[in-house]
Formats: sequence, C-alpha cells, structure tokens
Amino acid sequence: MNYLHTMLRITNIEESLDFFCNKFGLVEKRRHENEAGRFTLIFLSTENGRDPELELTFNWDGDNIGESSRNFGHLAYEVNDIYKTCEALMNKGVTINRPPRDGRMAFIKSPDNISIELLQRGKAKFPEEPWVSMENSGTW
Repeated sequence: MNYLHTMLRITNIEESLDFFCNKFGLVEKRRHENEAGRFTLIFLSTENGRDPELELTFNWDGDNIGESSRNFGHLAYEVNDIYKTCEALMNKGVTINRPPRDGRMAFIKSPDNISIELLQRGKAKFPEEPWVSMENSGTW
C-alpha cells in the first residue's frame, strides 16, 4: 500500500495556489477540469515530486466549507530549517500561528483555514529570538 494524496476543498483557486505554491513552495504537477461534475482538481507536490501529493478540489458551484476546518486536523511537512522557513513565510505575509519557540514545531494556516504543521528535520534547533518570545496568534 502506498500513500497517494490528501484532498482539501478550497474556495478560491488563485488564493490557494498563491499560498501553497508562491508562499509555501509546493509545485503544481497536474490539473483536471471536469465540466460534467463541475469541479477542478489541482495536484501539488514538493519540488522533488517523490512525496505524496496535495489535491486541491474546487467545486465550481461553491462549497460550504464553513468558518473552521479544524475537524480535518492538519497537514505536516518536515523542513530543513524551521527558523528560515518561518521567516520566509512571514516575509510573504503568512501569519505564524504557533511560532517555533522550541526550535522544532510551528503552525500556519491556508486561506481556507487548514492547519499546517512545520517540523524541523532531525534534532530541534537551539531556541532563539525572535521565536522564543513570539506569542501564538489565533488557533492552529
């Protein structure tokens, strides 16, 4: 058995691609538009393309996702440098909801309120500022 992908319903293709591709760094691998079913599927992956994919599903007639998608849980990605990753995301306007105070874990959210956990590859980094003093923002 192989893990293939995780599907997320989205409400705005442009906002979601801006977040997941331009800010978060995933790459669009393929897209399928289904006129009969009135939906678009967009498959994203990491640059190397060997990792499982993220499927973004956009229903043309709308989708009542609601204000919170917390019941989904979260996506998790391992990063080479938690501090550099969070700094780059902040510089692109992404809120760090749970800063990496411990040098190991942070949380951000997509435009559709999906929590994304960022985990430091290997051992936790030594705690450092500004992360140690940074407060949580919202939920994750």
